[in-house]
Amino acid sequence: MKKFLIFVFVIVVLAGAAATFMYVRVNQPYRGYDASEQFVDLPQGSGSATIGQRLAAAGVVRDASTFRLALWMSSQGRHLKAGEYRFDRAMTPFEVIDKLARGDVFVINVTFPEGLTIAEMAKIFESHGMGSAASFVDASKDASLVHDLDPAAPDLEGYLFPETYLLSRHTDAAKMMRLMVGRFTHVFTSEMREAAAARGMTVRQAVTLASIVEKETAKAEERPLVAAVYTTRLRIGMPLQCDPTVIYALAKAGRYTGNIHKDDLALNSPYNTYRYPGLPPGPIASPGRASLEAALHPADADYLYFVSRNDGTHEFARTLEEHNRNVQKYQIEYFRAARAAAGAAAGKAGKTGTAGTAGGSLGSRRSSAPGRPRPRRPAP
Repeated sequence: MKKFLIFVFVIVVLAGAAATFMYVRVNQPYRGYDASEQFVDLPQGSGSATIGQRLAAAGVVRDASTFRLALWMSSQGRHLKAGEYRFDRAMTPFEVIDKLARGDVFVINVTFPEGLTIAEMAKIFESHGMGSAASFVDASKDASLVHDLDPAAPDLEGYLFPETYLLSRHTDAAKMMRLMVGRFTHVFTSEMREAAAARGMTVRQAVTLASIVEKETAKAEERPLVAAVYTTRLRIGMPLQCDPTVIYALAKAGRYTGNIHKDDLALNSPYNTYRYPGLPPGPIASPGRASLEAALHPADADYLYFVSRNDGTHEFARTLEEHNRNVQKYQIEYFRAARAAAGAAAGKAGKTGTAGTAGGSLGSRRSSAPGRPRPRRPAP
């Protein structure tokens, strides 16, 4: 009997020691990788054994057995989520499990603002380390992605929806196109397609008009008014005379230097709305939801002109006479006063022995020519 009791005692002690050892193991932080960070990809459908093996192989947990014990103790076995995870510090198995249960996958936030061209978006794509700008531009030539929406599209210009995307490290340019076009098709609903048709526009025409609106103003309350200006001009056969379309044409030709010159208005491009009537042949940028809505539902206004107030907003006019008064006020007189103020400041600086050059750039900002809806006159 005494031997039996000793045997039981030994077993209890050993069991207690084992339990203590395992308790310490599952609560002890561990880091078995030397790099500053470690990525582990857990495919969809992976079981707990596979997950434990992958984590152990990556040095995130000490071994698969310890991980599975912690998983059993946590009762989280059915809640682990697939995806790629990033680890950068020592963690206990419970902390690792909590991270997987939350689905705290590693993503890269990439924001494409409204009003960018494919070429401009490509630079953002490259800057986040997702791939080269050239690969983005090449992938954007896959117009089959919008064939149902726009059979005439030569590329995806205008259909790469501007938004913040949460991307895995393995998102290449082709997948980026699918994500962005997919988002566009979600935003551009069947009701919006019907609205375009009701206005006698194809999807391509609606997106083209929306892209012009997007480039002309960043003010939400002005977008329907800008859309109204161009819608009215289209209806009465008046040239759009839209500077952003000329800029787009110059950029495509590799000739845009940051300013429009008088000779640029004669550029032989179908995107030049000074030379060619109607809408340009396609979108000049990627419009956001508000600009799409404005193009389909312009304001009930008969404006034909608008000019910048130099504060991000515009003054709208119905007649050329009214527009010319606005140009005089907001462009000619405004910049004349600005140049005078800059000259006075330069004079004061000169008296104190400081060279003054302020205001030199203001001389290139001039009023719009009569009949143009934009505030700028091409530099000579």
